Amino acid sequence: MKKLLLRCLGCFALILAMGHSAMASSHREAPLIADDPLADNTDVYAFVSPDDPNTVTILANYIPMQLPQGGPNYYTFGENIRYEIHIDNDADNPGDEVTYRFTFTRMNEDPTTFFNIRLGAENIKATYVLERSMDGGANFQTIVEQGMVPAYNIGPRSIESGVGLDSTYMEVWENAITEATSGEMVFAGPADDPFFVDLGGIFDLGDSPRQGDEPSRDGLAQFNVHTLALKIPIATLLKQGAPAKPENILDGNFVIGVWASASRPAMRTLVSGDTIQDSGDYVQVSRLGMPLTNEAVIPIGMKDYWNALTPYEELEDDVLDQYFYNPELALYMDDDQFGSAVPAFAPLRIQENSLGSFDFTNGADGLFSLKGSEAVQGTALDDDVFGTLLLPGSEKPRSVDLWPIFHTGVPNVRPYQLATGKEGDPLAAGKPFINNFLPNGGDMLRLNMAVPPTDRNSDAFSSLGLVQAAVLGLTDPAYANTEIQMIPNMDGFPNGRRLEDDVTRIELQAVSGVVLAAIGLWYDDYTPGVTESPVTQNLVDVLGYTTEVESNDKAFRGTFPYVAMPWRGTEVDHTNFADQ
Repeated sequence: MKKLLLRCLGCFALILAMGHSAMASSHREAPLIADDPLADNTDVYAFVSPDDPNTVTILANYIPMQLPQGGPNYYTFGENIRYEIHIDNDADNPGDEVTYRFTFTRMNEDPTTFFNIRLGAENIKATYVLERSMDGGANFQTIVEQGMVPAYNIGPRSIESGVGLDSTYMEVWENAITEATSGEMVFAGPADDPFFVDLGGIFDLGDSPRQGDEPSRDGLAQFNVHTLALKIPIATLLKQGAPAKPENILDGNFVIGVWASASRPAMRTLVSGDTIQDSGDYVQVSRLGMPLTNEAVIPIGMKDYWNALTPYEELEDDVLDQYFYNPELALYMDDDQFGSAVPAFAPLRIQENSLGSFDFTNGADGLFSLKGSEAVQGTALDDDVFGTLLLPGSEKPRSVDLWPIFHTGVPNVRPYQLATGKEGDPLAAGKPFINNFLPNGGDMLRLNMAVPPTDRNSDAFSSLGLVQAAVLGLTDPAYANTEIQMIPNMDGFPNGRRLEDDVTRIELQAVSGVVLAAIGLWYDDYTPGVTESPVTQNLVDVLGYTTEVESNDKAFRGTFPYVAMPWRGTEVDHTNFADQ
């Protein structure tokens, strides 16, 4: 507790000194970072590049809920902030192997005007230096010396006209894409916010989909963020000694963990109205890996503490584990708890008596009754395989599914294979469909780079990611075997995160036990030998659940940096927001 308090007090003092403010957004996931939008991580994405499968694209977004018309001081990255993208590729070494660090400088090209852009001059103009460390942060090498952040998409007179930049915005934006001296493609600049979710409904005590007459709507429609984008050769991200080519599409040597952070100097002094001095070591004030962790899993009293930890410190700290073993959201999917109070979640019900034996509701034992038994020998739940990592104790029912999804990744080891071929025994060998196991850090996106990308234009492509891959693996005759096969969307969340993935829906389905069902721990309305098929009404309800916001408000690009260009300040109309 002493360590916890010191971290929180340090962050509190830092952000009091900064004195920023911003509009409300789900991205403002912790009380202290809500007051520091320039350093606020909103989302992280990691996926094998769909048009270049020898590379991985990583996106880290910052500065939430940007009004495109938010002048006169339009948004850009902050100075004296270290924006970092971290990659872990070796479970035997605690900490990052690869780190990319962006630092920004801002200037006014024409301080005599109140306009942001006039006569070819740009104010609050940002440039950046990009450094890369390949040795865990011990040494950094500059790989972009003078990167350019494109101007904000203010309007046609500021961009296209002769009294503005006399260019097209696409040209301005795409000219900011550069190649690092070490081979990565790089972009840093404004973009449409690619996250889609009904903020109003979700945070109105779980009213998603909305139950009244008012329609569900994307709370991030027509808002922008600032994106850091890297397109990195897979060879750069491989752990030392790994083969250049994977043995198969689930090769564990190709698993990486990805997270992003923002850090500020520990002290800020306001010398006068326009002079600020920063000093001291850099302190992490924001971080993000898996989506919605700090928003919807960590309780409000622990959110600032979570932001101050690295994933590696989090793994060593058991204070936060309880919120994954017994997630609060599960209480609203349980009729014996508060399920009746959240009618929107009515289709989402967790297994209380799976296979007539196993209860995964909060406070129950899940699979702990099998601890040490012959049934789990040789499985991931065997202490001789991964120790007590995945079956640590009683009354921790979601240690076998939610906790590894967020904290370790999922191994291609029994029982974490599809029920296909298991013949009713969930602990038997089944059809492999995921291996992104990297157990030496806490909350990170984990991606197996050996899994090929699913064609975004294919009819088989689905925003349900790995959930849809599991459905196909269980129901499509083409996959009715226990061989390793590429099933469409095996490259989807939570195996990395693609821009199109409907992570809100997937995570709510996961809390409701869909992963357990996929490996053969079926819903309560299935009785082996009695019920004809495990595809029961409960399973259909969970798979059919929707928030009614299932796609972004703008189409994504087919080429790097893949995000859509930012909304223009003169074209948005939030007065008609209900129609979005």
